[in-house]
Amino acid sequence: MDRVGVLLLNLGGPDKLEDVGPFLYNLFSDPEIIRLPFSWLQKPLAWLIASRRTQKSQENYKQIGGGSPLRRITEAQGEALKEQLQALGQEANIYVGMRYWHPYTEEAIAQLTQDDIEHLVILPLYPQFSISTSGSSFRLLDKLWREDPKLQRIEYKVIPSWYKEPSYLQAMAELIAQELDQFPNPDSVRVFFSAHGVPKNYVEEAGDPYQQEIEECTALIMQTLNRPNEHTLAYQSRVGPVEWLQPYTDDALEELGAKGVKDLVVVPISFVSEHIETLQEIDIEYRELAEESGIENFRRVPAPNTHPLFIRALADLVLEALKSPSLPLSQVNQMKKKVRIYPPERWEWGLTTSAEVWNGRIAMLGFIALVFELITGRGLLHMIGLL
Repeated sequence: MDRVGVLLLNLGGPDKLEDVGPFLYNLFSDPEIIRLPFSWLQKPLAWLIASRRTQKSQENYKQIGGGSPLRRITEAQGEALKEQLQALGQEANIYVGMRYWHPYTEEAIAQLTQDDIEHLVILPLYPQFSISTSGSSFRLLDKLWREDPKLQRIEYKVIPSWYKEPSYLQAMAELIAQELDQFPNPDSVRVFFSAHGVPKNYVEEAGDPYQQEIEECTALIMQTLNRPNEHTLAYQSRVGPVEWLQPYTDDALEELGAKGVKDLVVVPISFVSEHIETLQEIDIEYRELAEESGIENFRRVPAPNTHPLFIRALADLVLEALKSPSLPLSQVNQMKKKVRIYPPERWEWGLTTSAEVWNGRIAMLGFIALVFELITGRGLLHMIGLL
């Protein structure tokens, strides 16, 4: 039989407090996380941001045990997926490739090459596509494939996004229902979807389909849930001075509290594993804000983790992909975007759209802001929080 592999892609997270600084540096070094007009500025800025944010980030990780559980959960998902595929008659090796911490994507690629994998399914653990998550990993993989003749012999299939997968929707609906049923009046509880945000210009300038896919996913989950509860969608984890997708989670919580909402179930819609943004940001920070805003009963839906229906969804995705035609990684990225912005677009002089975009970015960033930050300790970088 042909050797089949499945590459699970995820963000990664620091295993211990000492890893927080290097992890943040890797994160902010990615041009899909902070988009700059000059590539040479990326790493110095990443070092500066990581240096400033490490201590605060470490304090947050201390609140959830001193490190991220993301690697452990992702590896458990891989084991469960392997067993599910075996039960469905498909043998496959599972590889975990993290973008910003161990095991890095490069490590996973080295291992599957050593294992002589012939057919590979690339499955990002992000239900919805964004250029800053799946797109960033696809860009890295495309680079690795172009540089390594051994990889070019592997037939691969890419799953760009999968938020419509029926078993995934059923898993989410089941998890939500379990939390709703803990309330005396389940039908009156507000369902609050909190998605990781992205800068608004990713959607408007770069054609990122993330917002559209999040909104569609929310509607599909509520349709699958099939209950009369009202629901809200908001976006968390914004950083920096630019405008992000709105409404922001903190603002939405305060608004619901002001309207008299007392019972709330929060759904981390863009996350399939517990990590810092569910365990600390939602469970601690947003819970405190909700209570201060007058929301008395705050419950949070767990991430799917190794929920049987969720694992079945991943297995179905793999089996479907193995039967589908192959597409180059670069072409997958282009298909998911409306505007060609990555790889970086060509500079154009004059009153062109491209020039206006670049001029706006330069004005937004500005060397003046950086100098002001270094001198005063406040300004642009002072406004950048923890992802």
